[in-house]
Amino acid sequence: MSAPVPEGDPSPGESPRLRRRLGLLDAVLVGLGAMVGAGIFAALAPAAAAAGSGLLPALAVAALVAYCNATSSARLAARHPASGGSYVYGRERLGEAWGHLAGWAFVVGKTASCAAMALTVGAYVWPEQAHAVAVAAAVALTAVNYAGVQKAAWLTRAIVAVVLAVLAAVVTACLTGGTAKAVRLELGADATVSGVLQAAGLLFFAFAGYARIATLGEEVRDPARTIPRAIGVALGIALTVYAAVAAAVLAVLGTEGLAEATAPLADAVRAAGAPGLAPVVRAGAAVAALGSLLALILGVSRTALAMARDRHLPHALAAVHPRSGVPHRAELAVGAVVAVVAATADLRGAIGFSSFGVLVYYAIANASARTLTREEGRPPRAVPVAGLAGCALLACTLPLPSVVTGAGVLAAGALVRLLRRRITRRNGPPG
Repeated sequence: MSAPVPEGDPSPGESPRLRRRLGLLDAVLVGLGAMVGAGIFAALAPAAAAAGSGLLPALAVAALVAYCNATSSARLAARHPASGGSYVYGRERLGEAWGHLAGWAFVVGKTASCAAMALTVGAYVWPEQAHAVAVAAAVALTAVNYAGVQKAAWLTRAIVAVVLAVLAAVVTACLTGGTAKAVRLELGADATVSGVLQAAGLLFFAFAGYARIATLGEEVRDPARTIPRAIGVALGIALTVYAAVAAAVLAVLGTEGLAEATAPLADAVRAAGAPGLAPVVRAGAAVAALGSLLALILGVSRTALAMARDRHLPHALAAVHPRSGVPHRAELAVGAVVAVVAATADLRGAIGFSSFGVLVYYAIANASARTLTREEGRPPRAVPVAGLAGCALLACTLPLPSVVTGAGVLAAGALVRLLRRRITRRNGPPG
């Protein structure tokens, strides 16, 4: 009788598997590192410009869609605890074509997110050399992930602690400075349905980090229990933090002041009478962006690994390093693409493109969750339906260039897959 294969080791002829080394706290912090990141420092101003006094309702809409997505993702991740997230869910529940679309949407959308986070670091650390700093940040954090996921989790823990402390200081300064007015939180005539929805789509960019937990399915211990719990805890903390920060900053700056701010949280503490805190907030924004970039590179590389195993991406990317136990080729490839995009891209365009891809990704996750049976732990049926509708609606309300570009890139990915299938049928499967 042959010896059993240890957990995390491949069976003969299979691709190498990743090691299960992350516990609940590590998984929660990976999600928080992606959610409570640069989005809260950067997304409030454009969201306020779109929603006007409807900023807080927009935040509520984004939170509702995020909750539906998180619930669907958690149930699916418990059923399919493998790296790849909605790529795996779509493939297993809806068919190979839907899995490919989800994976492609995630890889391209989140690669744009990585570039946006790197550019945010540059904008706060050295605005005159933002692109150069962005490239350096992408290279440095790719090296951290290359060294091993456990080291990345420990660094994420430190970053989350710093960012939460900075955000707590911002809320405290705003609410105790004497300039906050509750009347600025009231809904006015400038708020429109379309504006609220567009703002919700922009704010959703900052909520999507819980997917990082699901994409770590092969590296989490006891995934059936750990992944759903980690997603729920991380999302709950992020929602609480975002609501507190948005309300405090809006109460100080008002709708117009927030919409015009280039660094809204730093501007808010200055307006609240604490100018000495502004440099700390700028440093916190840079640290937050680094935390998001770290978690994003981690998640994109794991989805690239899963797609490479199925030959939807070059199969060489499926390699797992024998010592560090990470998909090192996928991480290097992702890091290289992020560095190139960060050197050339515009921050606002990267955010819009990313939001479109991520919303498509979650739409497929919700559609996949609808196929779960009661025995498989399906969520209440209204949850994936609302999540699917919400993702579609928010995607359509994004700025037109983001929608057109995003749809074009996704269509290009589908066309490449179709051509590849025709070549495979003609020449036979690869040896």
